[in-house]
Amino acid sequence: MTDRFDKIDWSVTTWEGSRKEQIRRWSKLTFDQILYAQEEMADLAEEFSPSSRWATKSEKSANRE
Repeated sequence: MTDRFDKIDWSVTTWEGSRKEQIRRWSKLTFDQILYAQEEMADLAEEFSPSSRWATKSEKSANRE
């Protein structure tokens, strides 16, 4: 059990450490990967938005065009 905890990088378990790790990972992505990730996040945000809960899929796709 101790072996598993020894492998954890505890520096990324704080708010500041987590943010630094996010920046480090994003900086390794290509422009296309970043663009794709942002599009995926936008789609997910739209799915969770209250106005999209009642819209049908056809209404959502019509709004994008």
